[in-house]
Amino acid sequence: MSLNLSNVILHQLSINDQEELIVNFRPETLENDSSTESLVAELHRVFNAKAGKGFGSFKDESDFQTWLADLNQGDKDFYAFSQQSAERLRTELAKYPFADAGTLVIAQYQSLATDYLFLGLLPSYNSLQVTEGLNIGAIDYLDIAKMDIAARIDLTSYQTDKDSNRYLAYIKGRVGRKVADFFLDFLQAEVGLDTKQQNQVLMQAVQDFCSNAQLDKEEAVTYKKQVYDYCNEQLKSGDELQVKELSGELPQSQGGTSFLDYTQEQGYELEESFPVDRSTVRKLTKYVGAGGGLNVSFDSLLLGERIFYDPETDTLTIKGTPPNLREQLTRDK
Repeated sequence: MSLNLSNVILHQLSINDQEELIVNFRPETLENDSSTESLVAELHRVFNAKAGKGFGSFKDESDFQTWLADLNQGDKDFYAFSQQSAERLRTELAKYPFADAGTLVIAQYQSLATDYLFLGLLPSYNSLQVTEGLNIGAIDYLDIAKMDIAARIDLTSYQTDKDSNRYLAYIKGRVGRKVADFFLDFLQAEVGLDTKQQNQVLMQAVQDFCSNAQLDKEEAVTYKKQVYDYCNEQLKSGDELQVKELSGELPQSQGGTSFLDYTQEQGYELEESFPVDRSTVRKLTKYVGAGGGLNVSFDSLLLGERIFYDPETDTLTIKGTPPNLREQLTRDK
């Protein structure tokens, strides 16, 4: 991976004897060497792979935005910026019952011609290692894979398009922790692009296009499968869905209307591009549902063929069960 590291620093957030959250500042930035480059490269990779990211932009009154502008203009050095950021994060985090200790990593770097600023609070753990003398020693390590308090600013996009609603990306975190809330407060930012909603609008547009074009069941299934395959490839490559590109891979209606033209004519409010939401696009080719101890998933092609639904009795009839399920049912009957 090609990554050019400009600055990186670690500060430690810890709980003191009075049960207060404090910051232990590192006295200077880290050296830019192979170890720090590897650390930032791994942070970049894991952040990209995290599902359920949110997007946003700074509020006009954001102090963090002012500090960032001073940093970019050379009016503030990176170390002073990192101190202000760490102290503000501590202040916001201390308001919540989940005020975790951890290692704050702030990094400024470039990847694939795009400049980024990364901020993440990483959990750190103590473990054991075998030394060269075959003794047992203690070691602290950062658990990057479990990172769920982090944000990344696309500095290139921010500097060229401050009206964008997506130059700031953040990990939403675990359910119930309100991680997104305090991190947005820390950055003084607001929610922008809603990727889940964009994916849901896309799914509705695909469904409506198939109905409007009067595609029969097999044609509709094939059409949706093409959309799913495109979305799946974008997920695998880590790229965003491009509506124009997707439209170019799909057949037009009998009237010659492309999918892109249809979405624009019908007023679907779709961004030109947005990240794919795996759980949403999966519904293009499958029916999925869970509740009350029941978990059901089957290919949409099977509805009306081997699987039948009666809405009046709310009954699902399956003809021909999977062999492994049939074996369990027969054995436990």
